[in-house]
Amino acid sequence: MTSDAELLFSPFRLGDLHLKNRVVMAPLTRNRATRGTDAPNELNAEYYRQRACAGLIVSEATQVSQQGQGYIWTPGIYSQAQVEGWKKVTDAVHAAGGRIFIQLWHVGRISHVSLQPGGAAPVAPSAIRAHGKTFIETGFADISEPRALTIEEIGGVVNDYAAAAENAQKAGFDGIEIHAANGYLIDQFLKDGTNKRTDAYGGSVENRARFALEVTDAILRVWGRGRVGIRLAPVSPFNDISDSDPAKIFFYLADRLSARGLAFIHVIEGATGGPRDYAPFDYIALRKAFAGAYIANNGYTRELAIEALAENRADLIAFGKPFISNPDLVERLRLNAPLNPYDQATFYGGGAKGYTDYPTLAQEAMESAGREGAGAG
Repeated sequence: MTSDAELLFSPFRLGDLHLKNRVVMAPLTRNRATRGTDAPNELNAEYYRQRACAGLIVSEATQVSQQGQGYIWTPGIYSQAQVEGWKKVTDAVHAAGGRIFIQLWHVGRISHVSLQPGGAAPVAPSAIRAHGKTFIETGFADISEPRALTIEEIGGVVNDYAAAAENAQKAGFDGIEIHAANGYLIDQFLKDGTNKRTDAYGGSVENRARFALEVTDAILRVWGRGRVGIRLAPVSPFNDISDSDPAKIFFYLADRLSARGLAFIHVIEGATGGPRDYAPFDYIALRKAFAGAYIANNGYTRELAIEALAENRADLIAFGKPFISNPDLVERLRLNAPLNPYDQATFYGGGAKGYTDYPTLAQEAMESAGREGAGAG
């Protein structure tokens, strides 16, 4: 009989894949793609290889087009150089026994004219500027004023997602996570605080969910339902976003996604990187409304993760910041060993420091043994 603690480390079937444990590495923007091409490189491949202990890695958010970029030095999946760069990553992860999905991303209004093709305005469901900053070549800058997408342009963005999904296959990924959370483009369509459209993409929950479902359908035509999931953040205010009735839109969306047979929903419970009880929302009911797997995310500790699995409130648990500073996080969780503290100053941009130089337990033991040996000598 499996103990509660062992559940976190037990195998799980996710869609078409068998995962070796229920620990998921959450997508983590690190701004270390190659300057000039936004292609992943050897350093990125090493970073992901080190963390292949996870049952599933979800890659950092990856823009489906240049228009979809909101921060400097984030990777794309729309050019040949980017496909080749990601192939280095997936090869390294697979060689280490891991599984990796790519998270597909369009930031919508959370961008800056300096990142957009031809210095154009960012695009959004409605021309409502977000209060906040983005990260550009010269540092942090105010988010630029967006313009509303036309109906025809919306179809073009859906096609960008489909092309990115095809490129992800060429790059060797195991599947796709659609980024529909954290105030980016799909979330902007879903929520009535950012979607003021009066056409087929605005107003009713059916209309506001239309873009998310069109993107999902386009990707499903490429990958099949057993290899596709989606990330949601029902109440998170991240990137200046809100909705007057989150339950109404997200229970509708969960029902429609469930009918399509998606492999999982990956849910940020509460405020992204903040309080889990930010606003009331029935995540247990959301889990029941969706037939596939439920990945729980936001502030999970070892104890919270074990409890959530034991009480059947989730199927898998995603860890974010702990994976930054603990490449062997699964082993540390298994042994209930201390975690390395992370250095927030090295989260975004830079090189190996704070990226691939965090020690594993085995490395710490070797260093300790070496010091003891030197002392004995």
